Amino acid sequence: MKAIRYYRFGPPDVLRLQDVDKPVTGDNEVLVRVRAASLNPLDLYYLHGLPYIARVQVGLVRPKAHGLGFDMAGTVEEVGQNATGFRPGDEVFGGGSQTLAEYLSVGDGAAVLGKPASLTFEQAAAVPVSALTALQALRDKAQVRPGHKVLVNGAAGGVGPFAVQIAKAFGAEVTGVCSTKNVNLVASLGADHVIDYTRQDFTRSGRRYDVLVDIAGSRKLAECRRVLAPGGVLVGVGAPNKGRWIGPMRRPATMLLAAPVVRQKMIFFMAEQRRDDLAVLRELLETGQVTPVIDRTYPLSEVPAAIRYLETGHARGKVVITI
Repeated sequence: MKAIRYYRFGPPDVLRLQDVDKPVTGDNEVLVRVRAASLNPLDLYYLHGLPYIARVQVGLVRPKAHGLGFDMAGTVEEVGQNATGFRPGDEVFGGGSQTLAEYLSVGDGAAVLGKPASLTFEQAAAVPVSALTALQALRDKAQVRPGHKVLVNGAAGGVGPFAVQIAKAFGAEVTGVCSTKNVNLVASLGADHVIDYTRQDFTRSGRRYDVLVDIAGSRKLAECRRVLAPGGVLVGVGAPNKGRWIGPMRRPATMLLAAPVVRQKMIFFMAEQRRDDLAVLRELLETGQVTPVIDRTYPLSEVPAAIRYLETGHARGKVVITI
């Protein structure tokens, strides 16, 4: 089968499209013919091996894993003798590991479900990591309720469009922060208010919010706290990758140190792949309350170009790979 592989940390040029062995389906596994996958900032950490603190997980000198990708959608091709819930021919979507390949073997209990019939493979592949991040940030960390005022800083990237739509589905009043070119997009997703950060400083608007979902990580914590109500919640799900040693970990460390001495609640987290949560998202997708936003699609052979585009930080929605 064809798959993206890399054997040293570095820029997208280290990626190779190679012929590798097709996975063998274990007794408790399902073999999926992958039709589409999507990229996430997490792929960049694995590819670059940066910041250096990440190498505890991804490999000290060389990559522990040789493939990239954490989202996928495709068709079940084989089912292990002890696996239940799927049959050959089923269209599925969910999370996995090294999904930038023609075939993927996933455990019977993995965060994989039947694909909503209304979604294309490309749309379904755009969902798992980004939408799970938005869902868990809003529901579990911020505990958003109807009537809450929610501010999404970074409303037009990979996670942002899902955060805007899910917050609206929860009954919140949503304000999205984005650049000029994305104002119409964020408004079309249902945001009640849209702030163009090139024209207005949202931290000095005088408005107060119950929840700030900070995806961009573009403002200081003191500035973010200024827009929160006294009992508000700041949920950080992104941070600038500055510095080769700890990079984006500087922001969660600062939040952790400040949390005990401020009134507002401050949380930084990474999403978990959970099947139950994927089921919640599937219902939101099937009822039309959430629609994936795709910026660009690339074939598997052009993954390096797709990675370079993701690295610009200007993707409006998801970058998807067709396979």
